[in-house]
Amino acid sequence: MAQPLVTLSFSFCSIAAFATGAIIAAGGGAVLAAEVYPAKPIRLVHGYPGSSSEINARHIAQRLTDLYGQQVIVEPKAGATGTIAADFVAKSAPDGYTLLLSPSSVLGSTPHLRKVPFNTLRDFAPVAPAAVFSFMLVSHPSVPVKTARDLIALAKSRKLAMTYSTTGVGSAYHLATVMFALQAGIDLLHVPYGTSGSSAMVDLVAGRTDLGMNSPVFLLPQVRAGKLRAIGTTGTRRIASAPEIPTIAESGLPGFEISGWQGILAPAGTPREIVAQLNGALQKILATAEINRIWEEAGLEVIFATPEQFSVTLRNDYERYGRLIQKIGAGIEQ
Repeated sequence: MAQPLVTLSFSFCSIAAFATGAIIAAGGGAVLAAEVYPAKPIRLVHGYPGSSSEINARHIAQRLTDLYGQQVIVEPKAGATGTIAADFVAKSAPDGYTLLLSPSSVLGSTPHLRKVPFNTLRDFAPVAPAAVFSFMLVSHPSVPVKTARDLIALAKSRKLAMTYSTTGVGSAYHLATVMFALQAGIDLLHVPYGTSGSSAMVDLVAGRTDLGMNSPVFLLPQVRAGKLRAIGTTGTRRIASAPEIPTIAESGLPGFEISGWQGILAPAGTPREIVAQLNGALQKILATAEINRIWEEAGLEVIFATPEQFSVTLRNDYERYGRLIQKIGAGIEQ
């Protein structure tokens, strides 16, 4: 089931092509020049070739192509954990023909961890969120806990901190676990594994680390095989693909919530009419039963928001991660 990004109040924009007019002086008269959008192929850029982001980009691109009758080309630009793709779009012409599909971490937390060549709040025109997703906190079965409440009590009783594995310092999973520990008032020891989620998984399943935080899609096979135990998910409600697993808030830490999103953005300065039209097209695509099914199977949830609402979420996440990173002292890599 789709959920609103913030309190939802919108109407679908027409998908029909619109005309933008410009009065051009020509001698003693004026000529009305109009261009129908889109009049040429659109590029949908992302920074993670071969990943779920690319798969999602292709689902969206194909359906935008069908709606517009104009090709939407998926264009990967790998490197620097997604920031090369983001910078490319930020510096592209603001005409609606170059768009970015990005996870929230690239624009929310990464700029607080190291220098990036773009400004999250200044260089983009948010179009629409494409999906929202929760993370999952798990333990090795040898750890005698079943709920977040059990975990917090055990951590407070131990002299040595329990260990947890993630894909790296400053990753969304790292920051989510830090938020959990801070809110619970416990100490946990981070064991980062760079970008290798598989290495973190191997050591967690082997019992070399106590806890782990990752995506439900990545962890659920191990949970269902009995190799890991689910403590809870990080969103405000249970995920559709595993409704038997409670949220961390339900499991013993009331008020805890952190989620990620994938969203589509254009370069700053893109005409509002184009942004609004793209938002309407995307909302129409996201409302289909097919996309809801595909997203659910991938551990994602459809989400609707206007460009204005998405802008608020982008700013809130950017500022929230900034406060958190400052608090834990992760700093900016020079």
